[in-house]
Amino acid sequence: MKVGLRIDVDTFRGTKTGVPNLCKILADYNLNASFFFSIGPDNMGRHLWRLLRPVFFMKMLRSKAANLYGWDILLKGTFFPGPLIGERLADVIAAVSNKGHEIGLHAWDHYHWQIHIDTMDRRSIRRSLEKGYDQLTRITGKPPVCSAVPAWKCDNKVLLEKERLHFNYNSDCRGRSIFYPVVGGEPLAQPQIPVTLPTYDEVIGYKGVSADNYNDYIFSLIKPEELNVLTVHAEVEGISCASMFDQFLKTARSKGISFNPLGAFLQEETTIDGASMVSGKVPGRDGWISIQDQNK
Repeated sequence: MKVGLRIDVDTFRGTKTGVPNLCKILADYNLNASFFFSIGPDNMGRHLWRLLRPVFFMKMLRSKAANLYGWDILLKGTFFPGPLIGERLADVIAAVSNKGHEIGLHAWDHYHWQIHIDTMDRRSIRRSLEKGYDQLTRITGKPPVCSAVPAWKCDNKVLLEKERLHFNYNSDCRGRSIFYPVVGGEPLAQPQIPVTLPTYDEVIGYKGVSADNYNDYIFSLIKPEELNVLTVHAEVEGISCASMFDQFLKTARSKGISFNPLGAFLQEETTIDGASMVSGKVPGRDGWISIQDQNK
């Protein structure tokens, strides 16, 4: 069984501490992954205002967010402008590229995208994408080959603006198979490789899932002969849950499960159909996300 391994890097601390930890763990198993970097200001602490929303408040309680992420992440950018990740930690990002991992754009400003994408017009979306794309290109010496929007919040405006950039693929939604997104009745050129498995923060503390059985729960969802794509976060599996992730890879090897960057799936896929992307919800996540239309 093959699993696509996607690593989202949302914050300054995740880049500085979580990314090197994950690179070391992956090197121990001779694995490469797809790293998606947030490259601009880290203003993630501003999400604390969402505690006024009951669903988000309960998620923070369920996941024990203060212990999981640390106050450094939870308060970043709350009282003062957050640090520019790409400027301060360019050496960390460049090192990931030099190790042969697949480099993708996550966001210029993760917080701003996640909160304001509903009201962003095509011009502001374009500027955000181009700023991140250009900064990653300067840091690594080559353009990012893929992208993945924050929190799976993507609409047709975003898809059309991404067509202007030279991504081999995008991973902007949850779904079941690789597909070409259809906009206005026409398939676009950049395929989508959706995430198929839940993230740690979505399931921990939900329906009996705990840190002790989380790995087993994920293994139970990996299906032979189907697309399997797992997202881990530098802030979680790279820091507070690093030992759990190490054990996950160790157990996976014993089960005959292999891991690869998402782009490797494109080399194996012979037929890719078209499908629309629609808004929907998944258990354990606050707000809407983009989902592959199951009827297409």
